[in-house]
Amino acid sequence: MLRKSAVCLIAIAALLYLGGVAAAHDYAGAEKCKMCHKGEPKGKVWEIWEASAHAKAYQSLVAKGDSSEMKAECLTCHVTGFGKPSGFAVGDTTKMKLANVGCEACHGPGMDYKAMAIMKDKAKAKEAGLIMPTEETCKTCHNEKSPTFKGFDFVEYGKKIAHKVPPKTE
Repeated sequence: MLRKSAVCLIAIAALLYLGGVAAAHDYAGAEKCKMCHKGEPKGKVWEIWEASAHAKAYQSLVAKGDSSEMKAECLTCHVTGFGKPSGFAVGDTTKMKLANVGCEACHGPGMDYKAMAIMKDKAKAKEAGLIMPTEETCKTCHNEKSPTFKGFDFVEYGKKIAHKVPPKTE
């Protein structure tokens, strides 16, 4: 007779083998988003982000001191994917594409959903890791733990970063 722990291990292995546990998605970097989300016909999504404080979040930390001495609790909210397998890592120059609060900080790692064929189908994109941010998504950083927190009004702040791709007209 198998012990409970052995049964659990077998069940976990079966889930992994059958694909029952979602694989982690990798980060692509905001530049990959730029290709399809820039310009008037695309709602100026890239330009809105680029003009935002999110696009300058890492630089705001660097301006305050030596980036090699940055604290993890700061980096968690000022870069994309800090502490995650393919996320930003201090000193790793290949990960500088993830400096700042890029698209994937809110919408999830995009390597698996960035392809046009997937992005055209919202259900497929979500299956591939796309996240549609909510107030709770924002509050993972915009909260009382931040030393500069002055309150957070999701509706009001949402207006400042609103970036919606216009519907296609045919």
